[in-house]
Formats: sequence, structure tokens, C-alpha cells
Amino acid sequence: MARPVARRAKQVPLRTHWIVLTMLLVCLATMLLLNGYTHHMFGAAPDGAVQPSGGAAAVPRSIIKGGPVIDAGTGTPRSVAARPRTIALTFDDGPDPVWTPKVLDLLREQGVHATFFVVGTAVAEHPALARRIVAEGHQIAIHSFTHANLTTAASWRRSVELRQSQLILAGATGVRTTLLRPPYSSEPSALTDRDWEALQQIRAAGYLSVLSSQDSEDWRRPGTEQVIANSMPRSTAGQLLLMHDAGGDRSQTIEALEKLLPRLKARGFRFATVSDAVGLPDPTHKAGLVERGRGLAVIGVMRASDAVLTIITWLLYAAGALSVLRAITTVIAARRHARMRDWTWGPPVTEPVSVIVPAYNESAGIEAAIRSLVASDHPLEVIVVDDGSTDGTADLVEALRIPGVRVIRQPNAGKPVALNTGLRAARYELIVMVDGDTVFEPDAVRKLIQPFGHPGVGAVSGNAKVGNRGGLIGRWQHIEYVIGFNLDRRLFDLAECMPTVPGAVGGFRRTALERIGGLSDVTLAEDTDLTMALCRDGWRVVYEESAVAWTEAPASLGALWRQRYRWCYGTLQAMWKHRGALIQRGSAGKFGRRGLTYLMLFQVLLPLLAPVVDVFAIYGLVFLNPVRVLSVWAGFVLLQLVMGFYAFRLDGERAGPLWTLPLQQFVYRQLMYLVVIQSVFTALAGTRLRWQRMERYGSLQAPVGPEVR
Repeated sequence: MARPVARRAKQVPLRTHWIVLTMLLVCLATMLLLNGYTHHMFGAAPDGAVQPSGGAAAVPRSIIKGGPVIDAGTGTPRSVAARPRTIALTFDDGPDPVWTPKVLDLLREQGVHATFFVVGTAVAEHPALARRIVAEGHQIAIHSFTHANLTTAASWRRSVELRQSQLILAGATGVRTTLLRPPYSSEPSALTDRDWEALQQIRAAGYLSVLSSQDSEDWRRPGTEQVIANSMPRSTAGQLLLMHDAGGDRSQTIEALEKLLPRLKARGFRFATVSDAVGLPDPTHKAGLVERGRGLAVIGVMRASDAVLTIITWLLYAAGALSVLRAITTVIAARRHARMRDWTWGPPVTEPVSVIVPAYNESAGIEAAIRSLVASDHPLEVIVVDDGSTDGTADLVEALRIPGVRVIRQPNAGKPVALNTGLRAARYELIVMVDGDTVFEPDAVRKLIQPFGHPGVGAVSGNAKVGNRGGLIGRWQHIEYVIGFNLDRRLFDLAECMPTVPGAVGGFRRTALERIGGLSDVTLAEDTDLTMALCRDGWRVVYEESAVAWTEAPASLGALWRQRYRWCYGTLQAMWKHRGALIQRGSAGKFGRRGLTYLMLFQVLLPLLAPVVDVFAIYGLVFLNPVRVLSVWAGFVLLQLVMGFYAFRLDGERAGPLWTLPLQQFVYRQLMYLVVIQSVFTALAGTRLRWQRMERYGSLQAPVGPEVR
């Protein structure tokens, strides 16, 4: 294959973009980790659903028999109960945007103050409600960061839960507190050894633990009257009554409170906050400026994580819908295209053809390519343009002494220049351009040129197949050629917006090439640039799947990377060069609005989303329902398999290689989207990419016809 000369533009090695990408992925992963921790790791079960278990040998008897407010310090543990005829209403799990305002409205009507044990994540989500609690004279306290079970949590996790919940409270309300109610706690008599260990760590962090002495059991939703019955004191002793203003439907709690408060007042009970009920100093203090700033920062990060997750979710929905739509559209188009196999473009085309083979250091495969061409069943001439090869490519071709094969030597000037040189030397109107690593079927040239029977056809794309399919890399490229490239070309053909006639096998009308000024060397994808120019000039570009040629695909990941990097970057160059087609009329506008839009959606934007999809898949496996996540992934793989079987059937290929398709998702797919990312960063940075010559292996064999035997 010919190679363009290195340009004088400054070559800037791109390294920083990988650092930027890595940082973006780390930030994204951190956001999702924070979101998963705060929303999906803990707190799924209601308070009373977790029953205490284990022995209580380490719990002091004075605590088990004592009051619900506990100081579990290193000295003598102490506890205190509510004063007689005093009820401390306590509400857990809020604030909730639906039920907390209703509870606050009811308490204000009744002139009652209560204590709200709030969850840090809920405060971060609804800080205005937390501020309202404080502003209306209620006591606000902590119920952990994520409603985690502090008894079973590791020591470091308890510290996180306490520290973050305090920071969020400070950021949202400007106050801090020394009261904390452990989630899933009950009365002092239910404490176990593990509970006591947690209470001791809570005290070491500077908190008093607040349990309950009476449970309304509203979390069970037993009915309004039962909630009232559970909440009524059995004596004149003071109580810390446990209720909930969040965690589900709390309509029974509201209805019970409307009846309960007047009844308790009528029986001579007074209502107070926890600290007032047990006779403690006010546990709420003004937070420092630094602490409040840190709290606001935590809230900001949590909100940002929620926003990121929302955006990603919608993007994934859009990507999934587009992927399914693409699959359905391409299959329908391929089916319709297959029904047109008997279509005739006009009278059979029998005129001779000029075949141009640009060559730069192609000694490994040039002989097979030439012999396959001269074995064609259609009259042709072969013009090999040697673009300054240093491996004896031109000498090898001349030594074959095959009639009808000419060699033109030129200094290295690049593939487009070599093709233009061959075009000037060609004798015939119909031109076939062939890479030096491609082997043609004997009938490929004849079938390739039949669409030129229609005067409006300016170019024809043939069916390029991977010849060296050994190994996983070869199989994966074979799958990509059959499913991706050839299905897409059938769609492009029907939509009249073909963006690329591959350099491996393409036919052109000489008049069309001359009208657009020949091939341009301003992009690295000269075949894409040429095809787009023909479409914009009003020529029809079609696909002839029966014209089969075998190409030598890269056999290593490094070689594959270099090839696809050049292809992708060159395609981006061509898309930018021909962006004006989007606003043109006629066939040029049709190509722009259909072809360029398709390329932008499915070959640029969707691959750019692929890393996000992978990170979100890991997030789903860890924090969401892994069965559901795996089912979605399996569904998409199944969709690709169905497309693969159909595409392989259309191309007359054995479906055996498709068994590697699921594995392809873990290696090949990642390589391809990294190529797109690299190409986009290169383009945005304004860096001109050097031509990177592909390795040649000489793995293809040519059919030996009677002319060359």
C-alpha cells in the first residue's frame, strides 16, 4: 500500500489525553461509588425488621434496666429516662418530601415540639426540610449517614457514618448535635454485646445514644388504631416514643398523630424534645465555619453524583434505544437489499477495466494480488504504481513478466498521489482500485463493474472479506467485517448515502473521478474522502456484495490499533471536510443528513459512551440487581448474535466464529472505543497524525488460472 509523505506540520505526541481520560473515569467511578454507597448499600429494611441477636453478658445491668438515653463512656456507664408524664416524640428516617412537611404542619397546629433523627443522605437531598425542622423549634439529631446497621458494620464504616452525617447536618442547617439514634435499635433491654460495642464507639466519637422506651410500630403499618394503641403509655412514666416520618407510606402515622396528641394532652401528658424530657443540656450547637463549608461540599458532591447518575441513565437509555434501532434497521435493510440480487442496472458491462494497485513495500503479498487479478474472467489491464518501495516490490512484479501488467515507479509521495498517477496512465473508462495485500475472486472484477450499466453510478463498493482468520484477532475482525461493515453498506446503499468505498475493492467511473479532481491527500482516509466527494458531486455510490475480495487483516493488537487509529482519524477528517453536505440540497444533502449523521451517532458518539457503559455495568453489578444487569448484557449479546447469524447467512459464511462474540465484548470492543477516543482527542488537539504503515504477512494465496499457469 502506498504511504503518504510525512507532512511538515508539528507532530505532538499525545499523552496528556490519556491522563485526562483516566481522571475522568476515576471521577465517574468515584461519583458512582458514592451514589451506590449512599443509596443502595444500606437502609433497605425498616427499623423494626432487624431483630437483635446474641448474648448480653458484656452489657451492664444498669444499662439494660435503665433509661433509653445512654452514655456508654469508658468510666461508669450511665443512662437516663424521661420525666414522669413527659412524652418525647421522636421521628426516624427523614426528612421525607411528602411526609415530613405533614408531620411538621400537624405538630405546629398542636403546639408540640419533637425530636427528628435524620438520615444524612436524606438531609443532603432535602436540606430545606432539615432547616425547617430547626427553624420551628424542633430538636434535630443523627440517625447515621445511610441508615446503616452500626451494630454489624465494621469500625471504619461506623466512623464514616458518624462523621459524614454530622458534616451534612452542619452544612444543611448550620448546627451540630451530640445525640444519635442507631438504626435498627430498640429498647435498652434488647441490647446485645455487639450493640454495646457499637454504643461504646459512638460515645468515643462524642455522642449520646438515644434508644426508645415505646415503639408505635408504625413501620409495620398495622392500622391507625393499632398505631394509637401501641403509642399510649401504660402508666404515668415518661416515654421516648418511636415513630417515623419517612421510609414508606406514613399516612397511618399522620392519622394516628391527629388523634393521639389530643388524647395524651387530655390525660395530662406534656410533650418535649429528648433533651428536655430527660433533663439534659441542649445538645445542639452552632457549627463552625470550616465544618459547615465541608458539609456543604459533601452535599454538593452527593448532589453531583445524583445528577451524574441521572444523566448517565438517560444516556444509556438513549444509547440502548439507538443500538436496538440500528440493529432492527440494518437487518430490515439487509433483507430488502438481499431481495434485490436479481436487480439489473442495465445492459451487461463488458468493456475492459484498468486496475490500479498502489504499492509501498508490498513484496510479501503483491504477487498473490497480481496473480489473482490476471486470473479474472473479465478483460483488464493492471497498473502497479510503486511509491518508492525499498523492499524490491517493483522488481518482483517486473520479474513475473505477466502480460497486461505494467509497473510505474515514482518517488515516495503517498497513496493518493500514486492512485492519481495510475489514473493518468489508465487506458479505460472504468477503474478498479486495489490494495497490494488484497486477493480477488476470479469473477470479482466482472461483478464489481456491472452497476456501471447505470449512467448515474459513479462508484461501487465490493465485498471485502478477511482472509487470515486464524486466532481470536482474525476471527473478531472477520465478524466485524461481515456484521458491521457489510450490513452497514447494505443500509447505506438503500439510503443512497454510502460514505466509504474500501481501498481493498472499489470500482470507479473515470469521468466521475476527473470531475472531482482525482484523489485528495488532505486526509488519512483517502477512500472515505473520495467517496464523500463523489456523493456530494451527485454520483450514486452502490454496494455489490457478490464482488468478493480477500484482504489481509492485522494479526496483532498493535497492528490492529495502528490501522483502526488511521481509519478512524481519517474518517473524522473526511467528515469535517465534507460537513457542508449537511445543509446542501439534492443528493449531496441526502448524503450529509443521512450518512454523516449515521457516522456521527454510531461511529463516534456511541463508542465515546462505551467506557461510561462499562463503568455503569460494574456499578450495577455491585450496587444494583446483578441478575438484571447481566440479563441486559446477555440481551444485547443475543441481539448481536442474531444479527451475526443473519449477516453470516447473507454472506454465505459459516457461523462457527460467532461463538467468540461474547468474548469479543471484553477485549476487542474496548480496543475499538479506545481508538475512537484517541482519534477524537487527536482531532481536538489539532495534531496531524503520521501515516503508520501496516505489517504485511503474505498469508493470502491467489487462484492460479490458465493465463498464468
